[in-house]
Amino acid sequence: MTEPGFLERREWQTGQLTPLDVVGDDVEGPILTGDVRDVATRIIAKYPVGRERSALVPLLYLVQSEVGWVPRQGMREVAEILGLTTAEVQAVATFYTMLKLHPCGRYVVSICTNPSCALLGGKRLYERAKEILGPQCEHITEDGLFTLEEEECLAACEQAPVVAVNYVYYDKVTSEGLDRMLRDIAAGYVPEASRGGVPGTLKDVSKLLAGVYGLRPRETAGG
Repeated sequence: MTEPGFLERREWQTGQLTPLDVVGDDVEGPILTGDVRDVATRIIAKYPVGRERSALVPLLYLVQSEVGWVPRQGMREVAEILGLTTAEVQAVATFYTMLKLHPCGRYVVSICTNPSCALLGGKRLYERAKEILGPQCEHITEDGLFTLEEEECLAACEQAPVVAVNYVYYDKVTSEGLDRMLRDIAAGYVPEASRGGVPGTLKDVSKLLAGVYGLRPRETAGG
């Protein structure tokens, strides 16, 4: 019998979770192969001998940069590479909310609804985003573009209400500004963030968090 998917297993209405929910969904086939396996090796090489397990979080981000989230297959491969148990890897993967354990959109929209943001309209922004993106947006929109998250705190209270797109901040967002932002992204134009920069896709951001862009070119023999 095929194992039920994440959305079928999770009891959203009652808030009840099963152990399978906590470790997320899965995919078939290897992930860290070929050039990606080479990148994983180079990430591990940044750490001292005997401390290779320090590469655990970067390797999980590397998995996410390939798949768009962290399936159990990725956890198993990271465990094998680092000589850890799958349970040890799962314990870390389930701790960090920026590691996604089930399929999500290319753009994760996080809206803070904690006191400072809530008092200035954060909750209304969240409800408005749900109206725009549709009923599945808290998982993944039908076009695979968005996942909406209600964030506990984005630590930018002085700029409330704050919306983050793939962890890049937009400050003092209005309802009209949110509408325009989401429609622009859906049309293929990602607006510049309040503090500069344009957020990439979740895969792009995960590659950055994995430290891929900071790796030195692989040395050749005699180089």
